[in-house]
Amino acid sequence: MLKVGGLFSGRKPHGQTRSLNALDELAQIEDAMAAVTHIMNDDVNAAEEHLSKGSSPFHMLGKGVVTFIRATLGFEQEIMREASQTLADAENSAYESQRRAHRTPHMYQSPIYPPGTEYAVCQAQAQLMSAIVGVLNESLTEAIKSFYKLRKAFLTLEGVMDAEKKYLKERSTSSLNSSESAPSSRPASRMSALPKPLTPEDESAAAPTPSLNKGMKTGNKERPKDEEDDDDFDFVDADEDHPGAETPVEYVGHVAVPAEKGEFVELDSSKRKLDIKSSSASNLPSDPSPTSSIPSAIDDFANLTLSETVQDGQDISLYGDHPVDVFIISGSNFCFGILLLLISLVPPAFSTLLKIVGFKGDRERGIQMLWQASKFHNIHGAMAGLVLFGFYQVVGFCDIIPRTGKGSYPKARCLALLAEMRRRYPNSHLWIMEEARVLAGEKELEKSVEFMNKTSESKLKQLEALRWFETSLIMMYLHDYEGTSAGFQKCIELNSWSHGVYYYICGTAHVELFRKNKSLNPKEAEIQKEKAEAFFKKVAPNTGRKRFMARQLPFDIFINRKIQKWEARAKEWNCDLIDAIGVSPLEEMIYFWHGPKKMRNDHLQKSLDNLAWSESKENLYWEKEDLDEKGILALLRASTLRSMGDTVQAKQILQSEILAHDRLLFKGPLKDAWTAPCARYEMAANLWKEADRDARPEEHLDTLEECKTWLEEVGKWESYDLDARIGMKVTTAKATLRRYGIEI
Repeated sequence: MLKVGGLFSGRKPHGQTRSLNALDELAQIEDAMAAVTHIMNDDVNAAEEHLSKGSSPFHMLGKGVVTFIRATLGFEQEIMREASQTLADAENSAYESQRRAHRTPHMYQSPIYPPGTEYAVCQAQAQLMSAIVGVLNESLTEAIKSFYKLRKAFLTLEGVMDAEKKYLKERSTSSLNSSESAPSSRPASRMSALPKPLTPEDESAAAPTPSLNKGMKTGNKERPKDEEDDDDFDFVDADEDHPGAETPVEYVGHVAVPAEKGEFVELDSSKRKLDIKSSSASNLPSDPSPTSSIPSAIDDFANLTLSETVQDGQDISLYGDHPVDVFIISGSNFCFGILLLLISLVPPAFSTLLKIVGFKGDRERGIQMLWQASKFHNIHGAMAGLVLFGFYQVVGFCDIIPRTGKGSYPKARCLALLAEMRRRYPNSHLWIMEEARVLAGEKELEKSVEFMNKTSESKLKQLEALRWFETSLIMMYLHDYEGTSAGFQKCIELNSWSHGVYYYICGTAHVELFRKNKSLNPKEAEIQKEKAEAFFKKVAPNTGRKRFMARQLPFDIFINRKIQKWEARAKEWNCDLIDAIGVSPLEEMIYFWHGPKKMRNDHLQKSLDNLAWSESKENLYWEKEDLDEKGILALLRASTLRSMGDTVQAKQILQSEILAHDRLLFKGPLKDAWTAPCARYEMAANLWKEADRDARPEEHLDTLEECKTWLEEVGKWESYDLDARIGMKVTTAKATLRRYGIEI
């Protein structure tokens, strides 16, 4: 990317009282983008200090990005309100600048986009982030407003994409005509064939395209006649026939950048490999990362084939290297990608709100656009990478997903992206945590905890809280009960969100310590019993305060009902609260936090041992248990066995202990109504595992049809505890079956 900040460092930033010329705008984009990059190295203070010196829409958007990241990391209401106000200011500023840009002759005139598109992207990005914050807000009114903002952002971004599509069509046609008329003059590389960016002297002479301008301003309601029937909004394949061309893994345009400022990643032309270690990162702090001496989860992926790192979307060098165009293309791909992805993930329960949006999400295209955005070495690329990793983490929770091909987890490609981001932002705890999550996903839970424990403390409180939360979850999967309790107590200190859930998990950890010591060390068991009860008493006073779209949080409802159930049993059985607890509540938490997919067989065996305690002689109350509690035991045991590969026994347990009984027997006051629908989902998961043993599920269509039957039954189930978590898995499972020709 062209670096111009130093050339104009003596120029005072202009306020909003007069229109900017091309050079002013260029300097402000570069300055704001450089400032906001500090966020990705956890230096929010530096970002805020730098951004406060400018008043352009780009600087105001940067301030909005800072508060947005803080808000989404911590879910703290005060910060979310601040983020909403900052983003509203950025949106208004961008609107005014876009309005003026249409009548300013000295602005940069892009060969791709109509005048003011950069401000339209600013506006759409502010609307998108504001909408996300609004949905996370406790108010239903704010959530509804947010869905309207999503629609406005969609219309704006749709216009940007149409401008790109038209440019690529014209470029492809021009390239084809040039090839037919003068084959010998065909350029040797894609980069040399790019249209040259206009110089400041030439910019005022380039007239905007009226039809594109019209489409942008009206949200594409008035589109050119030749595009009126084109409603798929897909990218158009550009000319790809350029022998010998190579695309750098790091975007640098076609400007001759000195080696000390940045350089291409070296390519071994014979093997088409990327040497990640050869890339310069001089724009980052020179001191090494505090975790650089820790064995990396991505060391084995230091060299990856080019096709594994750059494959979706257009070659970004096709769009030129002018900073304004780079800002637009990276920002629009990031915003439109996350928008399409978010809408595709909205649960069916919010179908009424989806009608407000007026369009459907497109998961595949959204992911493609985020990968496209991730190629850019700027804040848009970094945030696109974070969204991608977040999405694949969510998909990783699901059980019925392909192992290879479309819809599967692109492991090599994600690790290449992670290696690139770790190099770009060596001090960023965001990417350190992603590396720890990769280890956990590989079932290396001990290494994941060690990796995070050896990192330095983040300057950003919300990020430090997130690190402790991730660490605490993994310690729960490891059955490190003391570590789990200590970790979630640390989360309470760092975060104002979900204290009731944290106290509850602490209590479940001490229940396991009580049961472990009950016969071996009765004195220690009594100490653990008192600790568990003390934590459970703190649950009710710390739940119900936080809400999501005016609804009480699902986990708050779940844990309060569990404690009420135990209190009723303790009164009925005339025993202590801890003695009235049935099947291991910690194993329930592991199940609902998707732990089994990250646990090795030795970890899963500990889960089976915890579950076996309920039927042991040490449990004096098992004979008092009814179908409700026995159903929990059967469900958790079957899930654990499935994760260990024993689908035959898992299905047998589900059939005899849950599915053989009338579903109405699992319903009632204080009962765990989730076991009956979850048992049906588990049957589907077992059938998928059997069909996919040889990685050729298409050869087992009868099994897939049976899997479909169970999924359809779960999908039609009435409301139950934590149904959104299971619903997400069902939605992903249905999409998987469709890929193999199963109509569902």
